[in-house]
Amino acid sequence: MATIKLGQHAIGAKHPPFIIAELSGNHDQSLDKALAMVDAAAKCGANAIKIQTYTADTMTLDIDTGEFYIEDKNSLWHGTSLYKLYQIAYTPWEWHEAIFARAKELGMLAFSTPFDLTAVTFLESLDVPCYKIASFENSDHPLLAAVAKTGKPVIMSTGMASQSELAESVEVLRANGCKELILLKCTSHYPAEPIDANLATIPHLAQLFGCQVGLSDHTAGIGVAVASVVLGATVIEKHFVLDRAEGGVDAEFSLEPAEFSALVQECKRAAVALGKVTYGGTEKEQASRKFRRSLYIAEDMQAGDVFTRENLRSVRPGLGLEPKYLPIFLGKPVKVNLSKGTALTWDHLG
Repeated sequence: MATIKLGQHAIGAKHPPFIIAELSGNHDQSLDKALAMVDAAAKCGANAIKIQTYTADTMTLDIDTGEFYIEDKNSLWHGTSLYKLYQIAYTPWEWHEAIFARAKELGMLAFSTPFDLTAVTFLESLDVPCYKIASFENSDHPLLAAVAKTGKPVIMSTGMASQSELAESVEVLRANGCKELILLKCTSHYPAEPIDANLATIPHLAQLFGCQVGLSDHTAGIGVAVASVVLGATVIEKHFVLDRAEGGVDAEFSLEPAEFSALVQECKRAAVALGKVTYGGTEKEQASRKFRRSLYIAEDMQAGDVFTRENLRSVRPGLGLEPKYLPIFLGKPVKVNLSKGTALTWDHLG
């Protein structure tokens, strides 16, 4: 797949994984904390920070009963209404410019996930470099069309979408001008379990839609993200928090700075480790060949003595003939006097 350029950053198979720190609502409605998160993400080595652009009123209705109330006891947000949850979790629009500016100062890309058309208009006024589409909005064709018409790269999560739904969404994006698309394999459960990650979908998505594919990861830890790189993920998105103990709407499935630093480092290592198909040892391995076993004289021998398993042995180092030649020598006479510790050669065979 072709490399995608986002500012000074290049995204593609020939480049290190592009790591996005999702701030989400873990700022706890404090701009100072949000800016501190940007600073921390930069120190961790994140390539980008992402926020979400919506208000409670653009997301849902102010109703706290029925389907507007979260009754699922397994949910992290059990016991609150959707409206109140979004009031707590949203990032005030008047903060966006300051957050984006801080990220830019620190050499990171900064962008957002719009959740409705008003958010797209607002983000265009800030000249964002790209757009993210969340899993829950990947079937919102009017939103997809509006984002695509900006002509900017689009990163879209695939959570919950069937193959046919994704095909429709990708078609909408491309028909409306999206030329650079990255799909993120995503499991829309919070927190998600590794068994539900189904990372084998990553290469299939890439082949199916002819685009780059990454991972939006809601599992705990970094193992799933690192594994995704081996399967071809070029982008990793992970939620970020300064301290899980302080809470935050998404804190439970977010990484703290030390963990995020490990994520960046290990994803880069995984990408480098993929390398290419090769056999016979690398250039750096050649010096180690001497530590293979080879055939050595194990007892002093006189010319005419017969080779036996006692006086000819396979030992380290590997400077003699290979052990596979041992049967050829056994029972045959030695041509010259040899002292113990001599590496065997063909010239020694009588």
